Amino acid sequence: MQFGRYFEEFEVGAVYRHWPGKTVTESDDHLFCLITMNHHPLHLDAHYAESATQFGRNVVVGNLIYSLLLGMSVADVSGKAIANLEVESLRHVAPTFHGDTIYGETTVLDKKESSSRPDRGVVTVETRGYKQDGTLVCVFRRRVMVPTKSHAGPDLPSFPPPKPA
Repeated sequence: MQFGRYFEEFEVGAVYRHWPGKTVTESDDHLFCLITMNHHPLHLDAHYAESATQFGRNVVVGNLIYSLLLGMSVADVSGKAIANLEVESLRHVAPTFHGDTIYGETTVLDKKESSSRPDRGVVTVETRGYKQDGTLVCVFRRRVMVPTKSHAGPDLPSFPPPKPA
């Protein structure tokens, strides 16, 4: 199973579709809000959301959707990363509600070899998140520093060898 990519394995224009998707539950949303101390009633108070907002129901906090998409992309994009350098843009395009399922895909926009270190390069990607009906809900661009294949460590450094039975 591949987990991330080496610098040489990225091709500008490549699109990675992340699987599986994630159905966002009310519990997911409330736990994320409480852990991050976001107590806005739009996310936590069903009566408030129903009676005082344009959506008439709770909206999933946007940073949960961003975090899910970022996590979904790790196996395809940053699983071998030396460092996540920056998120250069983040847009929440449409609301997500409890029960929606999020799917993600990432496009490689650019890659540059490091000018100071021959063992790495920087890859720029854009990740898009969609609901189950195809509605675009979130888009972000980030830059990731990844190793070259010739300078990388072992593929599975933490996988223990099986003991004889």
